Amino acid sequence: MIEPNHVIANNIAMDNNDAQELVNSYTPVPLTVDCVIFGFNQNSLMVLLIKSDLKEYQDKLSLLGDKVHANEDLDSAALRVLKQRTGMSDVFLEQVHTFSKPDRHPGGRVVTTVYASLLNTKHHSLLLHDNELKWHTVNQVNDMAFDHQLILEVCIKWLQKRIQEQPLAFNLLPVKFSLRQLQNVYEAILNVKLDRRNFRKKFASMGFLNDTDEMETEVTHRPGKLYTFDFIQYQQKKKNFMGIDF
Repeated sequence: MIEPNHVIANNIAMDNNDAQELVNSYTPVPLTVDCVIFGFNQNSLMVLLIKSDLKEYQDKLSLLGDKVHANEDLDSAALRVLKQRTGMSDVFLEQVHTFSKPDRHPGGRVVTTVYASLLNTKHHSLLLHDNELKWHTVNQVNDMAFDHQLILEVCIKWLQKRIQEQPLAFNLLPVKFSLRQLQNVYEAILNVKLDRRNFRKKFASMGFLNDTDEMETEVTHRPGKLYTFDFIQYQQKKKNFMGIDF
């Protein structure tokens, strides 16, 4: 038996009311986003931080964050925070993790979703400097506001995993680079000292580097050969690329 249209409409209305009542019954929990923006500069891994404006965390460093507005999704909120805090809009952000411990915020329960990115600081200028926004060397950052020290450590591990899975390092280098420069990037991000000979053998065996038949100039050390990264070869082989395990 087919129900009359008015009965179907009433059922839909009841279902909508039930859904609304269900949502209204949930305990309200504020949702925020935080951005961990890593930068590479002068052979050091950096991170963008501000001074916290909360009295509880006076003079402590903090990540870039804000609440998620009712009319935006998480990705949009993260991009908005980045733009409002730094003035930058041409940065790719990747969602890393959600932090939800009940006591992570001194004002009450707040859940935050964290986004991260890696960029060359020479290619991205900070257009804003509110709350003493500036780059900090990662290894010198400690005792941050909220649980941001933990968030930073989680994102460092995320970055170390990513740089061994994907050719992110080449985005931080000039088009033509030396193996010394390439090794400096990996050492800074992985926070290890790599064996020079093994490092060069590993990259030579992957077949992703093109010898330009050029040498470094105006350097204080012995000039090294210059290479370019073969993105075409990488695209062809990336399905079978197992990553770089140092």
